[in-house]
Amino acid sequence: MLTPTPPRPGAPAADRALALRGVRALDEAGGFSDALDVVVSDGTIEAVAVNAAAPPGALEVDCAGLWLMPGVVDCHVHVAASSNDTLENLATPLSLRALQAGRNLETMLAAGVTHARDAGGADAGLRTAVARGLVAGPALDVSIAMLSQTGGHADGFLAGAGIAIAVEDLMPAAPGRPPFIVDGAEQMRAVVREVLRAGADWIKLCTTGGAFAGADAYTETQLSVEEVSVAVAEAARRGRGVMAHAVGSAGIDIALDAGVRSIEHGVYLTEAQAVRMAAAGVFLVPTLAIYRWVIETVVEGQPDRFPAEVRAGAAQIGSVLGAAVAIAHAHGVPIALGSDITTAAGHGGNLAEITWLHRAGLAVEDALLAATLRGAQLCGVAGRSGRIEPGHAFDAILLDEDPGDLSCFLRRDAVSGVFRGGVAVVEHARLADAGRVPG
Repeated sequence: MLTPTPPRPGAPAADRALALRGVRALDEAGGFSDALDVVVSDGTIEAVAVNAAAPPGALEVDCAGLWLMPGVVDCHVHVAASSNDTLENLATPLSLRALQAGRNLETMLAAGVTHARDAGGADAGLRTAVARGLVAGPALDVSIAMLSQTGGHADGFLAGAGIAIAVEDLMPAAPGRPPFIVDGAEQMRAVVREVLRAGADWIKLCTTGGAFAGADAYTETQLSVEEVSVAVAEAARRGRGVMAHAVGSAGIDIALDAGVRSIEHGVYLTEAQAVRMAAAGVFLVPTLAIYRWVIETVVEGQPDRFPAEVRAGAAQIGSVLGAAVAIAHAHGVPIALGSDITTAAGHGGNLAEITWLHRAGLAVEDALLAATLRGAQLCGVAGRSGRIEPGHAFDAILLDEDPGDLSCFLRRDAVSGVFRGGVAVVEHARLADAGRVPG
């Protein structure tokens, strides 16, 4: 299991100063600087400058030829999901699922994700486990339950058995789990309050269907403006935001009319909606990688496994995938990275989304900012995270190569060092060499 590198003579730790000499660091514009020094003390960046002075006893590391950027913020992931097979999930004990979630968190952190916003499934206990150091993982925001109308995207009702479960059993029944099926404004008010009582940082709800529901799921709407508006108002009273699963245009309109903080997926975003989002500061979290996986699985990989309407829906999305990113960017909509990973095998591949954002039309600089600063802004931590800047927490990753066209992030070995709160949770070879005791 991944744990922070244990303290030893010469080893980097949160309570020991660290000076990375000659590194190229990501700047506020999304480009990499010329060689400079980054000095860290007590887990916080103290200086970013050429020939920066370091405190006595600091670990001095030659980082010439290395690239440094803030840790990635994944604004849409399902850390408690290790399989999207309903039967497998129903047969897996809750204790095993919790331990699998811990492993997923460790895998994500080792891949370079230092902050994650869970979009349904993770509860406050997982967040607390990371905060207390019981499991190594990114700082975690949780939404706990994905709220849906009866028969909506989150409703995984098993008609043959007559059993009501969350879709793919993403949120298994357990003591303390709040409801997730909501019909009507007053029921929405009560359920949102229960989710907040359970410790949610965000409210997640669905205004359209999902990827495996067929083409009609993208054009139909789920929940009303009144219902979503109640959720927004109740969340706002507690200083929380609402994230809306909204694939089709009509569902996006409902979410925007109600005042949500972010649109998740937004595949069929229109120009007019992008104008509205930019004016209101609403973020788009496109989750391109998961839809590429859907297309590759349903249309190209195993089409015989899926009904015709599901294949048609996936093909339809494939014909427009990425267009929303270009539309949003052209109108100044803030874009943040989200992977929407839901399997054990997928966790750790989060950074591939950087590549797909670039290939969808974002400049290299904008794609890197979507993965770092924009995510920090959406999660409300931009004042202390998301930049290589004095006063910010040293949550960062090292690369052995110039990321160039960002295709390196399709490989899981692109990240060669990871810091969380100044601690090297994945120790780069240069740090190990610098901290090695002579003799």
